[in-house]
Amino acid sequence: MWRMRASHDCSTSTSPPPPSFSAPLRTLNFRIILLGDSTVGKSSLLKRFTDGVYSDVADPTVGVDFYARSVDIEPGVKIKLQLWDTAGQERFRSITTSYYRNSVGGLLVFDLTNRKTFDHVREWHREVSEHILPHHMVYILIGHKSDLNRDRKVTRDEAEQLAAELGIRYVETSAKCNSNVERAFELLTRDIYELMKMGEISTRDGWDGVKSGLTAKVLYPAEEEAEREKSCNC
Repeated sequence: MWRMRASHDCSTSTSPPPPSFSAPLRTLNFRIILLGDSTVGKSSLLKRFTDGVYSDVADPTVGVDFYARSVDIEPGVKIKLQLWDTAGQERFRSITTSYYRNSVGGLLVFDLTNRKTFDHVREWHREVSEHILPHHMVYILIGHKSDLNRDRKVTRDEAEQLAAELGIRYVETSAKCNSNVERAFELLTRDIYELMKMGEISTRDGWDGVKSGLTAKVLYPAEEEAEREKSCNC
């Protein structure tokens, strides 16, 4: 007896599985402002952090300049930093104060080689804190130009004491040597994010300090993802 054998078309190729979607990627926008006297190096810090470059020649900031960069704090969360560089000159103060209220974080920057810029930190902190009432801002104190150690006019102990009195962190940085620049911005970002998780900071209508959104994250098959990474020029 002849038996019919089922035929199999072995030449048929299987198409790769379609991309799938994971849990949405949470995107947060933090507006952060840099504060301090003129020439302390605020623009140099921002250019090093956002563009990875340093220049010995920098034009004074007129009014406010804007920079941006994204950082990953934990899986599933991307934080976009909107960084505002304010002019330190008194004549621009009326322009820069309008940006205080809509910022969630502030870097108080002074020049380690210039005693007056350190003495003015309390004034900057008081002025900003008064403008944003009843809300508060998360600060970090930055002693900049740590590469010029021989010209130092402010000791680490003095700066740490001031930071303790203000209840904030203290970090010494150098944009020229790329020392602790990433760390300073990351510490401030993490502090803001942790306060959000604790419920002490939240998004509010009419306030641009923190914005939140969700983005669908596409998951591609492993082979296709590898090809996409090879072909990506970004």
